[in-house]
Amino acid sequence: MKVTLWGTRGSLPSCAPETMRYGGNTACVEVRADDGTLIVLDAGSGIRRLGETVSADAPRIDILLTHLHMDHIQGLGFFAPFFRGTGEVHIWGPPSTTADLRTRLGRYLSPPLFPVRLRDLGPRVVLHDSMQGPARIGSLTVESALVVHPGPTVGYRISEGLRSLAYLPDHEPALGARRFPDSNRWTSGFDLAARADILIHDAQYTSDEYRSRSGWGHSSLEQVAAFAEATLVDRLVTFHHDPSHDDATLDLLHASMAGRSPIKIEPGREGLSLTV
Repeated sequence: MKVTLWGTRGSLPSCAPETMRYGGNTACVEVRADDGTLIVLDAGSGIRRLGETVSADAPRIDILLTHLHMDHIQGLGFFAPFFRGTGEVHIWGPPSTTADLRTRLGRYLSPPLFPVRLRDLGPRVVLHDSMQGPARIGSLTVESALVVHPGPTVGYRISEGLRSLAYLPDHEPALGARRFPDSNRWTSGFDLAARADILIHDAQYTSDEYRSRSGWGHSSLEQVAAFAEATLVDRLVTFHHDPSHDDATLDLLHASMAGRSPIKIEPGREGLSLTV
């Protein structure tokens, strides 16, 4: 499968000359299977550009939301396939004990926050709670599990044959751990990431920043590298870059990891395409 990053920024779009290389759009990742199956991971502002590349005759698109914080859904109303084409668009999101996914998404996709209501998108848009246990979407197998982040949040693992991608864009597995990483049983997201070929993971903070932001739901670059080593992934792609970190800052952060981890670490940037 082919994986393309359309938005790599966290919390807030940060589009400026000093963020051009890594990108300023919020979370969105395209996954294409060999048979054409299309899965979109999160619907941040990066989904607008992705939507422009999707064929109008695509029979089905699946959007898998990790959670409903604004930076992960703010692009939904600008996704072109909602307004053209005849295929179905399936939206999956984390379960809640208080309201179904349609009700929760409708709080954003309705006035006064947005002029188009979710119900106006018509019957082609089908909503689901995230799958319980492995599910098949085309030729891909999708697994999800709740992970540590404020509010209902899931991570995803997508497999095609023996190859796998793990996606945990907002994740704080070190929260509450006396030492990190702890045993497999007590490490959030461990099973989703274990031995994945590629892990796309939150790396929003420096170590100094994390000390004053513990509990905010994100990780430092050093913590992510330790998580990747513990889960024995083959390749780590850092994600959810802080909106205040410009290109030069991200260059320095990743250069500081050189030689400190046996894992191949690649900073996520808009336009990066990977083959799993």
